[in-house]
Amino acid sequence: MQQQRNKCGDHIPAFLCPENGTFFDKIIPAAGHFHLRPLQLEKDIPLIHEWVNKAYAVYWQLQNSTIEKVTAMYADLIKTPHIQPFMGFYNDQPAFLVEFYDAEKDRIGKYYDAQPGDYGFHILMSPPAAPIKNFTWNVFTIIMDFLFNDASVKRLIVEPDARNEKIHLLNKRAGFEYQHFITLPEKTAHLAFCSRESYKTALENI
Repeated sequence: MQQQRNKCGDHIPAFLCPENGTFFDKIIPAAGHFHLRPLQLEKDIPLIHEWVNKAYAVYWQLQNSTIEKVTAMYADLIKTPHIQPFMGFYNDQPAFLVEFYDAEKDRIGKYYDAQPGDYGFHILMSPPAAPIKNFTWNVFTIIMDFLFNDASVKRLIVEPDARNEKIHLLNKRAGFEYQHFITLPEKTAHLAFCSRESYKTALENI
């Protein structure tokens, strides 16, 4: 596992600093090579536009969106200091999209008692292809490892759509503890938290 020096300095988490470029990679034995880099609009948006318009991406809530709408949305996210979208790669091929955010500064911080060091993420996998054993789980652990590798991260938060049973299973397997439901403008979400210790324990029990 490799992570480069944070070019933005210690005042901001490495994953919220787009200047870092490709700075996290990991090889999982018997699985392959994974790496993350900040989203690049011109290079990545055509593919993301394709993904979010697929039926499986219904919970991303961008179906029937034009490429102009998707471009504008991610251009705004990149400019938002407390959010950064990333592309994830598997053996050098695009495999997932992930958005990292500082929960205390995000709108979600208004729905619970947000603390310094609370960070969250949203994940979208590439369209289903030939099945690879434990692939989605491996991607999930890459994201968790990446975040918890930063000392500023004290706790992870997720707020998935209450209907999304598949992501609930992944979250719980990784050690997230589910709390209460919250009503966001676009969905009813289930709030869940995971500490570094809970994640470590979850991995040990698999």
